[in-house]
Amino acid sequence: MSQKTPQTMKPATAAKKLGVYLEATPAEFQEGVVSRDELNALQADPPEWLRELRRTGPHPRPVVAARLGISISGLARGGVTEPLTTEEIDALKADNPDWLERERATQAEVRKEAVRIKEENDRPRT
Repeated sequence: MSQKTPQTMKPATAAKKLGVYLEATPAEFQEGVVSRDELNALQADPPEWLRELRRTGPHPRPVVAARLGISISGLARGGVTEPLTTEEIDALKADNPDWLERERATQAEVRKEAVRIKEENDRPRT
């Protein structure tokens, strides 16, 4: 009987699943492959470098967008193309530029519409 080989993933995939910016991870993480067990271990008991990255960044675009309450497309429309640190995200929130306010309003409308559609689809048909 052959031994089952462990499922592995590229560092970019693992970084995405961990919600961190790949280029900010340690070199040994970037250069290796990550098994499913290793990923689970990193999620269950994150090492200090992972906790620090999640706390201070730099953060990948999906995390930046989520922390700002806008879409990834909204980030691009606002001219944010690079990863941001937690400090930079907080500064953006404090400044609340016009584009961020618009994108937040757009995102709120999108969410409202999604709820309306879901409720419409959940209604029993007569």
